[in-house]
Amino acid sequence: MGLEIAPEKVAHVIIKAREYDVKVGAWNSSPEEGDAAEDPESILEDFANDPTRAELSGFLRMLNNDEQASLIALMWVGRGTFEAEEFDEAVETARAEHANGTSRYLLGTPLLANYLEDGLEKMGFSAEDVESDVL
Repeated sequence: MGLEIAPEKVAHVIIKAREYDVKVGAWNSSPEEGDAAEDPESILEDFANDPTRAELSGFLRMLNNDEQASLIALMWVGRGTFEAEEFDEAVETARAEHANGTSRYLLGTPLLANYLEDGLEKMGFSAEDVESDVL
């Protein structure tokens, strides 16, 4: 079967996941309270309505079921839950376990960008080349 998602789409998720991963717990009560001019680090605060999270979540929801299952399987291969040779099995498991919660599941995974990058490498893609094509 193999990868059923374009490596460029995976690279987009990696790039956005990195942007999201640098966010930290909010120390102000609202986004308006953190003035980036006075406190430049306030831009890294993570609020529920964060545009980076919303953009990544929306992108993940727009993927078809095969792409979502491949993305989860790729993350699992990168994390070491499955070997690259077991990719098809990982895809089937992802389809069965995450039919409706892909976005929530992936966004809740620490080190998502790293796992996807490692997964691409283990599946024979150069993550660096794919990401540079997207940037």
